[in-house]
Amino acid sequence: MRRRDFISLIGGATIGWPLAARAQHAMPVIGFLSGQSPTEFAPYMAAFQQGLKEDGFVEGQNVKIEYRWAEGQYDRLPALAADLVRREVAVIAATGGTVSVLAAKAATTTIPIVFTTGADPVKIGLVTNLNRPSGSITGASFFTNPLAAKRLELLREFVPNATLIAFLVNPNSPNAGPDVTEAQDAARSLGLQLLVVRAGTERELAGAFATLVEQRAGALLVAADAFFISRRDQLVELAARHMVPAIYFANEFAEAGGLTSYGLSQTDVYRQAGVYAGHILKGAVPADLPVVLPTKYEFVINMKTAKTLGLTFPIPLLGRADKVIE
Repeated sequence: MRRRDFISLIGGATIGWPLAARAQHAMPVIGFLSGQSPTEFAPYMAAFQQGLKEDGFVEGQNVKIEYRWAEGQYDRLPALAADLVRREVAVIAATGGTVSVLAAKAATTTIPIVFTTGADPVKIGLVTNLNRPSGSITGASFFTNPLAAKRLELLREFVPNATLIAFLVNPNSPNAGPDVTEAQDAARSLGLQLLVVRAGTERELAGAFATLVEQRAGALLVAADAFFISRRDQLVELAARHMVPAIYFANEFAEAGGLTSYGLSQTDVYRQAGVYAGHILKGAVPADLPVVLPTKYEFVINMKTAKTLGLTFPIPLLGRADKVIE
């Protein structure tokens, strides 16, 4: 998604955030906390670094980044966050899942935090106001978790005979419960049945697909989750192998061969997080940096995958697509 597709609810930033760590380091230090692994998140790490560069910071030249990766083991995040606090980093970038953000928020009330999340930042208690975030935390939201109903509507349009829809969620995510409730409510209103399948590890993904095939689910809805982004290629391959029509929450899935997606590109959110981290290094107050939200979601169809699955999209639906991959 292009930068103009984002909007800051209030512009500008106030200079003057007291960064004690900067006085202790010749080069300011950013703590980068993620629930995932560096290999899986390489494109998003690059986007974060690009955002920093746009604000005048280049890793190794005038800023240092301390990386802490939980490698999918979310129970490690509190200790990793505490370690960054002990090192008195200038700012913490909490990414790779909402659980990372919550761990950082619990670890400090003084070090500024820049987050990325797919959830509603107010609803999960990160901030009290999107325009003027409270305390020392701000960031950018994909705001993709609340869109399950829209994705189910689209599924029903291009797989009209599917009455049982599988919903894949990560049980290790703090969003899992609310996501399931919202999807169940949406399915009920559309006259659909929802089969909830859960996977929080690579091995469990194969088991989840075995279950949905055994139960004869007609299509698949994938919950917005950082773990699933990190297993994008595996998810797309499993859906293709089992001939399951699926809709995903990020454009990268459709670009990688997934049937459809309704959401946005994840990379620009990480770029925005890098920009905000740079603003804070320059002295901006997090409370004066509005939470950045997407203003446009994209519906992407991969026609090559559709042909492989033997699906034909209605002409009106194709006309509504923002991008059709031939």
